[in-house]
Amino acid sequence: MHQSGFHSAECPSFHSMRRRSFIRSASAAAGLGFASGWTNVAELLAREVEALADGNKRRPKSLIFLWMQGGPSQLETFDPHPDTKIGGETQAIETSLKGARISSLLPQTAEVMHQATLIRSMVSKEGDHERATYTMKSGWRPDPTLLHPSIGAVLCHQSENNIEIPRHISILSGQWPGRGGYMGPGFDAFQVGDPKYPIANLKSRVDEQRTERRLSDLSELMEVEFKRGRLRDLDQVRTLHETSTARATRMMESEQIDAFKVTDEPSDVLAKFGDTPFGRGCLAAIRLVQQGVRCVEVELSGWDTHARNYEFHRSRCEVLDAGLYGLITELEARGMLDDTIVVWGGEFGRTPKINVADGRDHWPNGFSTVLFGGPFRRGYVHGATALELPSDEKGALAGVSDAVTVEDLHATILSTFGIDFKQELQTPIGRPLALSQGKICKELLAVKG
Repeated sequence: MHQSGFHSAECPSFHSMRRRSFIRSASAAAGLGFASGWTNVAELLAREVEALADGNKRRPKSLIFLWMQGGPSQLETFDPHPDTKIGGETQAIETSLKGARISSLLPQTAEVMHQATLIRSMVSKEGDHERATYTMKSGWRPDPTLLHPSIGAVLCHQSENNIEIPRHISILSGQWPGRGGYMGPGFDAFQVGDPKYPIANLKSRVDEQRTERRLSDLSELMEVEFKRGRLRDLDQVRTLHETSTARATRMMESEQIDAFKVTDEPSDVLAKFGDTPFGRGCLAAIRLVQQGVRCVEVELSGWDTHARNYEFHRSRCEVLDAGLYGLITELEARGMLDDTIVVWGGEFGRTPKINVADGRDHWPNGFSTVLFGGPFRRGYVHGATALELPSDEKGALAGVSDAVTVEDLHATILSTFGIDFKQELQTPIGRPLALSQGKICKELLAVKG
């Protein structure tokens, strides 16, 4: 087994749309719904969460989730085993965290590993792409009776809406972008593509006076239908057309939308992230967090390497390396790393065994997830994986030490934001459900001096 840990010393709605100002006010109020099902914060849990905060009791403000769709191999990224039966072609390099080596495909990332909390022992019960994606993003296994919210939706639901642009944003999203689940579509992620290009449909195709007349006409029509009782329940329960119109108008008028314009950054900053959609997505995430966005998900797909595993990982890691390095160093340079949590990971890892197509298959039994920022324990490696594939694959968990479950990861992250993850909400089907079923993994959090 590898050494199990290295660490540094520090170790809602509105009735009229006659005036845009009223739209803005109503839109802000609409984001405060769904509070009726909350239960009181358990005193003991609150004390535990408070005790695990850093010395200044400073809570992170935002989450940036770097989502590696397809399932990156731990052996080609953050847990290489060179010159072994399972190691393949990947070599390992030293990092800024003494004693912790990562893949030679990530030379820039190696320079910031002293800022990382590296989990090498993630385990999941899901090995199918769709189900595992759902699990990693929501902290719950799929349930045919209920759609769980993603962690970004939970963070937004549990905080005040105080900005004019969406607080939950997904960049380059593919499969299962951050969803509001039973919390409602108002907490779905706002999806955008490559930040190199302007967001579509933000500018009206008609002049301002004509836009005002259209909004006024729509307002009068809806007011009549509300009085007749035809629209109110439909809006509040299903369509959210009032809320959506208000939010869209508010966003279109806001100067905060300029946060998406990464081309406003100096050329040297742009170059650091790499000339790729993912790199620009990472830079946009910083700019959005600066504006108060609660959660930004940036996706890099292409990790499903059942064939030509090393070749594809070399290509993907080149893009990842610049984007991740740029993200961490720029957050630190702007004094934002303490206020921001960065999570890197995919739905599962890849098998220790290399198949006949020089690929690796799905492996939820011991893979890597990396955390940066916030109150996490920087310069720390948690857990380890075995050097050899267990002879009995059904007993594969025996090859992992200090395992961290998906549920525990979610509970730990929520706790750092001061959220009582055991509080129960009343779901639409009348079922009380906690925000997370996990428990806090205290080893991942910074030790108070």
